[in-house]
Amino acid sequence: MQDSIEKHWKRFCKYYYSESELGLSLDITGIKFDESYFTEMGPGILAAFEKMRALEGGSIANPDENRMVGHYWLRHPELAPTLEIRREIESTIERVKVFAARVHQGELQGAHGDFKNLLIIGIGGSALGPQFVSHALGNPITDLMNVYFFDNTDPDGMDKTLSRIITELGRTLCLVISKSGGTKETRNGMLEAEDAYSRAGLNFGRHAVAITGADSVLNLYARSHQWVDVFPMWDWVGGRTSETSAVGLLPAALQGINITDLLRGAAAMDNSTRRGVVDRNPAALMALMWYAVGSGEGRKAMVVLPYKDRLELFAKYLQQLVMESLGKSHDWNGEPVHQGLTVYGNKGSTDQHAYVQQLRDGPDNFFVVFIQVLKSRNEASLEVETAITSGDYLAAFLLGTRQALADRGRQSITLTIEQVNEFSVGCLIALFERAVGFYASLINVNAYHQPGVEAGKQAAAEILGLQAKILSALPDKAPGKTAGEIAKSIAGSAPELVFAVCTHLSYNGRARRVLGIDESQAEFYRA
Repeated sequence: MQDSIEKHWKRFCKYYYSESELGLSLDITGIKFDESYFTEMGPGILAAFEKMRALEGGSIANPDENRMVGHYWLRHPELAPTLEIRREIESTIERVKVFAARVHQGELQGAHGDFKNLLIIGIGGSALGPQFVSHALGNPITDLMNVYFFDNTDPDGMDKTLSRIITELGRTLCLVISKSGGTKETRNGMLEAEDAYSRAGLNFGRHAVAITGADSVLNLYARSHQWVDVFPMWDWVGGRTSETSAVGLLPAALQGINITDLLRGAAAMDNSTRRGVVDRNPAALMALMWYAVGSGEGRKAMVVLPYKDRLELFAKYLQQLVMESLGKSHDWNGEPVHQGLTVYGNKGSTDQHAYVQQLRDGPDNFFVVFIQVLKSRNEASLEVETAITSGDYLAAFLLGTRQALADRGRQSITLTIEQVNEFSVGCLIALFERAVGFYASLINVNAYHQPGVEAGKQAAAEILGLQAKILSALPDKAPGKTAGEIAKSIAGSAPELVFAVCTHLSYNGRARRVLGIDESQAEFYRA
């Protein structure tokens, strides 16, 4: 027993990564790998380093769209491949700071006075990053604006959000975030918000700001309707890596979050993850552990467990960053691979009362990334038992859960930060961005395109086209037609899709339904 303890301690001392300048450490010894692993993976990780250097140098990283990928330049403008791009980044950061200051000082106002609320309208990377940062760093006492989101095309969800600010629309600033301006969920949210302002007798443009591409339909719309301002989204920044662009910086600055420190933390992590020495590069270490635990094929899901309420949305943010980047059907050579790395999680110790039971006793098809925050709170803590605080319990639950899983042979990584602040959140964002890039190189996939996302959008458009045909095919009055009968009149349509669309229409006042012998034989006609 003692020999085993000493052996593990030696392994811990050898592989434990810590960097005081970052306030961050990484324990990878909960992952099973042989002593020869780093030697065997040497050529692959060196190639990954070279690809990352080429990426930062401005190489075409996304041949599908013939574009560069430059989110690392956002916190290191001096690395941008052209002086024009550098100046665009630097001027945008300054514009964000000046705009936020003008709002906070009351120089820019809504119809009813100083802006009090911020409604962010976006989806995917245009919402997940801002939501994570807002939740992690916000404080109801010190926030300079109250932040709300439209992050879906769910009318009831938008109504619920509007109900909280409906009497204060004249003091609510809306940020509409969409690179192309054609993203339907964001467009719908904008139109719903615009309608709410109109019904309240307010000019929406006086309360709206766009963050979008230079030639997008949203840009043209915002300028033609005299919105308050327009900030850029560049084609070399993907949505899931846009948090350190205006997409993330403007909402954060308006909320009162220190974006200088957020960028400083991301830049510091970028510097550490540029090192060509594996044991001093936390992102390379993390990517190699992902590879080891899943045999380079993503065989095990990554369960992200931050033991901190402020980091509750981190797993949700990482789902897009990791899964949209790595979930690919073909590699760089065009060979079918069906790669990916599934991410799920919530927070500790809540999950100990949810799905940790399965993690311990169920199938061994996962690994855990524990995130530990050393500082419990800013003030002195109450002792809930003799010499024990609530924070002591939280730390004990993390360490105890990790040990309980290890006793069952379940693998884990432990990432530790000193506290949750702008600098550390910037570090976390940059760390996982870089780890995704390295891992993508190791498995030979393009991390910077997303054909599956576009396929889903196209399929949705086809369904809406089918809906228009169904509405035309519906009888004007009873008796109606069954889904099967309607499908026969529309070439190439599937009866089950027709049934689903007709049912949706009938529940939303667009069609009427008469039940048949069973529900699938219901007849539909126009409302």
